[in-house]
Amino acid sequence: MSQLENASPESGSLAELAKKYGLRPAIARPRFPVYLRQLWERRHFVLTYATSRNVSKYSGSALGQLWQVITPLLNAAIYYVMFGLILGGSKNIDNYPAFLLTGMFVFTYTQRTVTAGAKSISGNLSLIRALHFPRASLPLAYTIQELQQLVISMGVLLVIVVITGELPTWFWLMIPVVLLLQTLFNIGAGLILARLGASMRDLNQLLPFIMRTWLYASGVFFAIHDKVVNSAQLPEWVATAMYLNPAASYIEWMRDILIVKHTPPQMVWVSCLSWAVAALVVGSWYFWRAEDRYGRG
Repeated sequence: MSQLENASPESGSLAELAKKYGLRPAIARPRFPVYLRQLWERRHFVLTYATSRNVSKYSGSALGQLWQVITPLLNAAIYYVMFGLILGGSKNIDNYPAFLLTGMFVFTYTQRTVTAGAKSISGNLSLIRALHFPRASLPLAYTIQELQQLVISMGVLLVIVVITGELPTWFWLMIPVVLLLQTLFNIGAGLILARLGASMRDLNQLLPFIMRTWLYASGVFFAIHDKVVNSAQLPEWVATAMYLNPAASYIEWMRDILIVKHTPPQMVWVSCLSWAVAALVVGSWYFWRAEDRYGRG
């Protein structure tokens, strides 16, 4: 019988005993650099998991992955009728169809990623409890899944933009840069929501209302400055605050690239970069801090 088996309860707490004999928790939080390295080593698992989810998600429907394009198009059609025609939102906006569709596609990417990230831990408890791997792999896989869908959506968007009268320019080469920065922001935001969603089960009930409010505040179907300052006659700082909203920043930069006459404030470029870096750094650190608590209870 080993020394540990012969140890009496009076010799100290179980934690002290484990420390004395060099035992460590089965699921312990590694140091942050080690955690990032472990996550990189699982990159093939993350990519495969994201791809398999995409395949299985639409395998039971007749139109398959076409729904990832049809859904934002249907939403855009409804918003075009309501806000563009009935409420006159298309006035004073050049190429309103391209304006609206760009906003819808870009916003939907962030919306779906954040919503999926909030469920990535609570919806995979059986996997978390059965296998040992960096838990950040799950929200990261959900982001990649949405990115794969966005690639198809962006192809459709570019075709529609050309049909509506916009010609390709050298600025279109900046599209991957915008999407990269938005993806980095989405990863960070998804990690934050993943940790919150793991402990706050009511978050998933609140998210639809939060996302709807975010949609209305991001200038998806109206020009921010024209609506806020010219129509509503609100102070200039209100429009500035709306432009600095991360969703609005990525939308405005993409519109600046695709629509020749659309010229947003230059601060949106700085905002995009700042949000990407801040969200990724803070989100990664915040999620890692609770690594050893996911799957408990």
